Amino acid sequence: MINQKLFGVINLNEANEIVELVEKPKEFVSDLAVIGIYYFKDVAVLKNELQLVIDNNIIHGGEYQINDGIKQMMAKGMKFVPGEVNEWMDCGNKDVTVETNSRLLGFLQSDGENLVSSSVVCEHSTIIQPCFIGEDVILINATVGPNVSLGNGCHVQDSTIKNSLIQNHSHIKNADLDNAMIGSHASFNGNFTSISIGDYSVLE
Repeated sequence: MINQKLFGVINLNEANEIVELVEKPKEFVSDLAVIGIYYFKDVAVLKNELQLVIDNNIIHGGEYQINDGIKQMMAKGMKFVPGEVNEWMDCGNKDVTVETNSRLLGFLQSDGENLVSSSVVCEHSTIIQPCFIGEDVILINATVGPNVSLGNGCHVQDSTIKNSLIQNHSHIKNADLDNAMIGSHASFNGNFTSISIGDYSVLE
């Protein structure tokens, strides 16, 4: 059962057609979530309807929403039916994003992909696969992996990192990270373990 307060949901008629889209209802509507994957036979129609949404300044939750365009299409008699997704991971959540990264690394490794750049400098360090390590990464006295993605230009020193996702040009020192997510151009020096810090952040 989904937490419908976190998702838009749909209602169906007896013909299995979508007849209602409800954005993050407070009361139970259905357990069929809208997860943001759509297929349109003619995307030009959607584009026109979204232009009308913008022109008429139809805003919900402080933003323009694709559902308003879809609702207008439904009101004009266009039919929508649901598709079944067996598994979906909400990457708006740090823990799930890190887990998704780990699973993708496993898939890529099983396909024989080389995920470690040849430009990586590895001094007194160990890489435990699966890992993605980008261009011009420097590892000094570090253990990285399993399930770690390091973006281009990262520097990691005197640290252990596993099950974590780190963007580009970030500096990690004196760290023991597990289930962590760090943005680009960030600087982290400390004993915290499960963290989430954004771009250009400094945590020392």
